Amino acid sequence: MRETFLVFASPQIYQTEIDEVVDSLKSSWLGTGPKVKRFQENFATYKGVPYAVALNSCTAGLHLSCVALKLQPGDEVITTSMTFCATVNAIIHSGATPVVVDINPDTFNLDPEAIESKITPNTKAILPVHFAGRACNMDAIMDIAHRHNLAVIEDCAHAIETEYKGKKAGTFGDFGVFSFYVTKNVITGEGGMVISSDKDRIERIEVLGLHGMTRHAWQRFSDAGFKHYFVEECGFKYNMTDIQAAIGIHQLARVEESWLRRQEIWQKYNEAFANLPLQLPADIEPETRHAYHLYTILIDEEKTGIKRDKFLDAMTAEKIGVGVHYLSIAEHPYYQRTFGWKPEDYPNAMKVGRETVSLPISPKLTDQDVEDVIEAVYKIIKQR
Repeated sequence: MRETFLVFASPQIYQTEIDEVVDSLKSSWLGTGPKVKRFQENFATYKGVPYAVALNSCTAGLHLSCVALKLQPGDEVITTSMTFCATVNAIIHSGATPVVVDINPDTFNLDPEAIESKITPNTKAILPVHFAGRACNMDAIMDIAHRHNLAVIEDCAHAIETEYKGKKAGTFGDFGVFSFYVTKNVITGEGGMVISSDKDRIERIEVLGLHGMTRHAWQRFSDAGFKHYFVEECGFKYNMTDIQAAIGIHQLARVEESWLRRQEIWQKYNEAFANLPLQLPADIEPETRHAYHLYTILIDEEKTGIKRDKFLDAMTAEKIGVGVHYLSIAEHPYYQRTFGWKPEDYPNAMKVGRETVSLPISPKLTDQDVEDVIEAVYKIIKQR
């Protein structure tokens, strides 16, 4: 057994990030400033889009994207039943109503056929989630959106490096929204980004993200002298700080290097677990690029002889940190009370949510860490 606990999704921090943060502290520019601007520009270049706005979370980005679409009470937004609560909450906070659909049992992404069946005259947008870093079927989703005149907001919290048929995730719809939370593939501790090719909408998000103040109001205390600002809308306090961006600048610079390490770990897991009675991640579809954000296995009690939650406890006892991504949205009491959702109405998501386990796949993992994960899984499954 390991001597120390292996933290799930522990971030890889290099000296370059530390030096950049120290530089921010020494400069005394701690809030939104030149490093946020630099990070935005670097991210827009990486994604091949003209505009990007950095915010304090992906949740903020999802919320403001919904607001920028001018959704009204009674409007409906279709999304997946297999996602973090932030996806659904952002729709609710915009005043619209979330409508969830079931997932494909192999890819864990929302099922395009299920989208079509839930469209009503009140449907205004689709919010697909590229789950675990696997691209959704964007051909089918965009075809549905175009035929029904629907907006598309891509939740790319897991999908910074993801591509679909040569095109980067987040560049298909009206907005692409990304997360830099501490467990993500690029981190700023907390943080998010919205990208778009629509200048007017992205400028509105920029304004809404800092109290609704005039664009570039963050520069009002610069060495060019005080600049007056005006409040153009009733906005929010969603801005990213330079301290956060200082981390993200160097994380983004290493994004491909980190992706290659996660790919290597993914392949080691696939090879190691091939003969175990586990459902492993589906093969990666042709003409797509997986971000390798989450490596998920399904623990079917009938096949493995152990309940999922007992497996979680056993991995913890072996000093291996694991995650659950996610319980189906319909499992949560708030949504059951508010919308009448029932887990059994989304059977694929219900099954996955009750059996899924995410194994560590951070680029920080050493080869020995990876072996420890593999040995722990074998020990628990083989002794049943």
